[in-house]
Amino acid sequence: MATLPQLIEEDIRRLDETLREFVAQADATVALLIDKGGFVLTHQGAAGELDLTTIGALSSGAYLASQTIAGLVNEKDFNHTSQQGEHASLFTMNVDEHCLLVVIFPSQTGLGIVKYYAAGAVRRLALQLAVARDRDPGGGFDLSAMNVTDPQELFRKKAVGPTGGKK
Repeated sequence: MATLPQLIEEDIRRLDETLREFVAQADATVALLIDKGGFVLTHQGAAGELDLTTIGALSSGAYLASQTIAGLVNEKDFNHTSQQGEHASLFTMNVDEHCLLVVIFPSQTGLGIVKYYAAGAVRRLALQLAVARDRDPGGGFDLSAMNVTDPQELFRKKAVGPTGGKK
């Protein structure tokens, strides 16, 4: 079953714009939009030497583990997780049923300011993802099912039918 809508250039531009504004408002280092399987869809900020692929995968796992804990304590869910370090902290928040916002920020920034601005960013990200989903309700794909050693199937051109429509 498809979990992500097919994102076009305009979708990515708007998602990036939201992340860029959020990073500036929250004084964050970097913000990532990931699917719940941990795949990075896009990011903004000063990633530098950070391994965003691994951070995305581990953040997804930590968030999903917290959802299991929520069930064990009779909570419907926990909508965010956070880890605080001496120099850097990480905040992960649910965007929609398929995506998460992951934020890396200096510990001195404080979690409260990040949470405050994240709420608005998450609404905008979810709205753009809904626009993309509504464009082709039956379309989309599941990144976890993709063969990462041979992604050709994902990037192949669709055949054009005799009437000019895609098959």
